[in-house]
Amino acid sequence: MVKYKVVFDFDNTITKFDVLDDIIQKFATDDSWIQLEEDWKAGKIGSKECLKGQLASIRVTDKELKRYLSTVKIDPFFKKILKALRKKRIEPIILSDNFSFVIKSILKNNGIGGIKIYSNRLKLRNGRLVPFFPHTNKVCPKCGHCKTNNMPKRGFRNDMIVYIGDGHSDICPAENSDMIFAKASLLKHFRNAKRECVEFKTLKDVYKWVKSDKEDKSLCQQN
Repeated sequence: MVKYKVVFDFDNTITKFDVLDDIIQKFATDDSWIQLEEDWKAGKIGSKECLKGQLASIRVTDKELKRYLSTVKIDPFFKKILKALRKKRIEPIILSDNFSFVIKSILKNNGIGGIKIYSNRLKLRNGRLVPFFPHTNKVCPKCGHCKTNNMPKRGFRNDMIVYIGDGHSDICPAENSDMIFAKASLLKHFRNAKRECVEFKTLKDVYKWVKSDKEDKSLCQQN
């Protein structure tokens, strides 16, 4: 019997848009974050350097940030997926380049708790957002959060890791998965590489798979 381990990205996967990008755009005091974003996408800098530079230009109070986070809605099918997975005794995890305070606040505001999260960390000091990166890989330090290091381990040969994501930071962990649900730039990457993945537009598509008891192994050929 196949044992599934399910991993979610957060921004633009569980949420309907990239929350971290939106925070930067809303609260940055200048446009320096734009060049940093372009350099990161071009592979000139890693996500750690990019995020440190982008957050340095932000000025926001605790009250302003909490007010903003209270407005962020998640994909309504995420709750349904959690319920369906837990019925099958599957506890998913979230791997994110965002920050734990942001993620936990949004999930709490949307009535969700009890899910394991690996992410960067954040402190607010005198209106500045100070990032910390507890999950950096010493061997490959470019990424703020090495998602691959926090991927579930295969306990048995028939364990199947399912990854759901959308972006550049999802490429490495997705390539270390057995089944991939992808959209946006992650989908483009796998199509360009001519590797199998399942396109999803919203988590409704993932929910349909979770609810079905079919194990379509043709969707999982990554080797």
